Amino acid sequence: MIKKIKKIVKDFSLGELRGGLKITAKELVNKKVTIQFPEERTPISPRFRGLHALMLYPNGEERCIACKLCEAVCPANAITIESELRSDNTRRTTRYDIDLFKCIFCGFCEEACPVDAIVETQIFDYVFESRKGSVINKENLIEVGKKHKDSIIKAKSEDLKYII
Repeated sequence: MIKKIKKIVKDFSLGELRGGLKITAKELVNKKVTIQFPEERTPISPRFRGLHALMLYPNGEERCIACKLCEAVCPANAITIESELRSDNTRRTTRYDIDLFKCIFCGFCEEACPVDAIVETQIFDYVFESRKGSVINKENLIEVGKKHKDSIIKAKSEDLKYII
């Protein structure tokens, strides 16, 4: 009987409504935090996984040895690799495509790569206008790697403090 009376008093006193209004009143006087995107950017974690890139060795040769580990480990089957032997009996890719519609940006490809050829950059603002544009090919991946090499290296060195 006492529980019913307490419930009726609680219902008629509108405790939840008062609690919500208290929070609203508190937020009215707090300083607002507004980022004027795209002119201002919020800080991005060094562990952020964005657009992919293929890295090159300092001599300009591509790192990818076509071991296809990234293709095998990709849970979304977003990576397609074709390879051939070169004249010096080393294997290199002739085709390296990533379908960004399929990709879930899990980072498994980057972790599986034994030569650190494929990396995920901190680039998150990229667009494509058609389904065909969602597949990024080897040449575009290498171009992204060349263009953003310094920021990729910086982010990877900052990420090292999180690795145990």
